[in-house]
Amino acid sequence: MEDTQQEFIKKVTASYSPKGAYIQLGSAIWNGEVLSPARVNLALKVMNRHGLIAGATGTGKTRTLQLIAEQLADAAVPVFMLDVKGDLSGLSEPGVSNDALIERGNLVGVPFEATAFPVAFFSLSGKLGIPMRITVGEFGPLMLARILDLNDTQAGVLAAVFKYADDQQWPMIKLDDLKKLLTYLTEGPGAAEIKDDYGKISAATSGTILRKIVAVEQQGVDHIFGERAFDIQDLFQKVDGKGVISLLNIADIQDQPLLYSTFLLSLLAQLFKKLPEVGDLDKPKLVFFFDEAHLLFNGASKAFLGQVEQIVRLIRSKGIGIFFCTQAATDIPESVLGQLGNRVQHALRAFTPNDAENLRKTVKTYPRSAFYEIDKVLTTLGTGQAMVTVLNEKGIPTEVVATHLVAARSIMGPCSPQHYADVIKQSDVAAKYQVPIDSRSAADIIEEKMSAFEAQKMQEKSRKETSGTANGRARSRRQTPLEAAQTQASRTLAREGVKLLGKIANGILGAIFKKK
Repeated sequence: MEDTQQEFIKKVTASYSPKGAYIQLGSAIWNGEVLSPARVNLALKVMNRHGLIAGATGTGKTRTLQLIAEQLADAAVPVFMLDVKGDLSGLSEPGVSNDALIERGNLVGVPFEATAFPVAFFSLSGKLGIPMRITVGEFGPLMLARILDLNDTQAGVLAAVFKYADDQQWPMIKLDDLKKLLTYLTEGPGAAEIKDDYGKISAATSGTILRKIVAVEQQGVDHIFGERAFDIQDLFQKVDGKGVISLLNIADIQDQPLLYSTFLLSLLAQLFKKLPEVGDLDKPKLVFFFDEAHLLFNGASKAFLGQVEQIVRLIRSKGIGIFFCTQAATDIPESVLGQLGNRVQHALRAFTPNDAENLRKTVKTYPRSAFYEIDKVLTTLGTGQAMVTVLNEKGIPTEVVATHLVAARSIMGPCSPQHYADVIKQSDVAAKYQVPIDSRSAADIIEEKMSAFEAQKMQEKSRKETSGTANGRARSRRQTPLEAAQTQASRTLAREGVKLLGKIANGILGAIFKKK
């Protein structure tokens, strides 16, 4: 038994001891015992190969996010995280030591040391942190079609409208810009412009899209569209040599998952479009944690899923790592899951037939293990324990290892409200985004065009009326004195002629009757 244990330690050590910088995940578990010499580490060099953190509620996924974020910050790697409940704000304050934390530190060979980390608090509503905004144009038609729940035909029309605005160089900043542009291209003078090059837009389709935009506005989320738009370069901040952990607090809009999950993807899309190619680095430029990842994929169109897959596949060459966090690996489409080389799987429960099926599918996503029956281990892991497999520095998956995880060093919960407010107040970027900017946009341009169009119509109407009046005046203008005399003479001659003819007729008749 001793020889087998030593063999296990050697194999774990060989697989999980990278030459370069790394994240300390914990120590391996063997037959229920934590073996501190069998360290489980994740090389920073492969963190742009993406990852998955999964597990049932209450098994410690959030604390795993926290401990990885802390060590990334120590390594001067900025982090972006979604804070669903607001309880990751404790990253900004040092944790409080207790017996359990000291014991865990001793077990894994990483003594607990309370530490605070540089944090920036952001909010889509602007109520819980620095406002994060995006313009409608940057959000793009595919993302917008997703939150508007448009069908393929409506999404195609939306894409054509965006293309028209882009070709005309009309800034699409707020939803009002889109509404006015739709009306302009359907009922206004723009209908003729768009018909030949982009295709006609039916009033019915336009009306449906407009109604769905209004519905989104009524949910009170239209404020995320505007300026100043968030600059992705502000995700790469560092303070005192540590990477800043940017937290997007969505505690006040938890009931709008489609909005915030799509917003996160739009940030990734901007990173993909705007960052230069850097290839494989010794450590990532940024690690992006996508919590509640299943919300991104539920009911998504093929086009939307295709964009997610493309971003995940290609963004690693920009030095960006993405970690999806969800309850089960089966929440992630296979085309995306296959690109997640680093896995931390917390305990799964098999209380129902559906749970058992998810467990079976999850096990199949892991390499075979010579040391564990993975299905049994996954259902017996304790809180703060997980099955781990990562890529080594050569990009080869490591042996699956049950791991007792390192404890987070900051507060494992929300920080104090006063500290939260102080962090926002002291932020270098708070003033940059606090006050919205009202820039000239598509709506302003359309109003000017409509005003010019209406003025032209009024001029044409006025010209027609002027022309008709002129013709009438030509027919009823005043006569000259000569013309008046000639007219009077003609009338007099006509009267005298009638009298003369009467006299002649009377004379003839009188002569006839006298002869008789």
